[in-house]
Amino acid sequence: MKYLKNPEEARDAVQQIFLKAITELHKYEVTYFSSWLYMIAKNHCLMTLRNHRRAVPVDKVAEPLTEENDPDPLQSERLLKELEEALKHLNPEQKACIRMFYLEKKSYQIVASETGFSLLQVKSYIQNGKRNLRLILEGKLDQLDR
Repeated sequence: MKYLKNPEEARDAVQQIFLKAITELHKYEVTYFSSWLYMIAKNHCLMTLRNHRRAVPVDKVAEPLTEENDPDPLQSERLLKELEEALKHLNPEQKACIRMFYLEKKSYQIVASETGFSLLQVKSYIQNGKRNLRLILEGKLDQLDR
């Protein structure tokens, strides 16, 4: 309840944490069980909260639209236009990595070799670019200090 604030979600989390504790306990040498269990519970709750806060995932916007996964073509077209406009606000490195990885479906290695960035730089540019795109699409452009 401390993290989730919702009784139903907390009950579900207790069951999931219990199952995880049973399956994970044999993998570790646990000296202080209560501390270990607390960390399992805390991490589970934080991941649950993180998943609830996600807005429009960039990867879902970037996947090809078909009749099956596109119930409203006008809304999808608007979203794609917003995404294209938001891409203009990214720095050149983030923009290049996002375009190549999501829109051109290139692997991290290919993006790294074509741009000259290291693999860690490519991953960082993609992660930061996704975060910045999400902020821009949510209308929080002022948080990017641009």
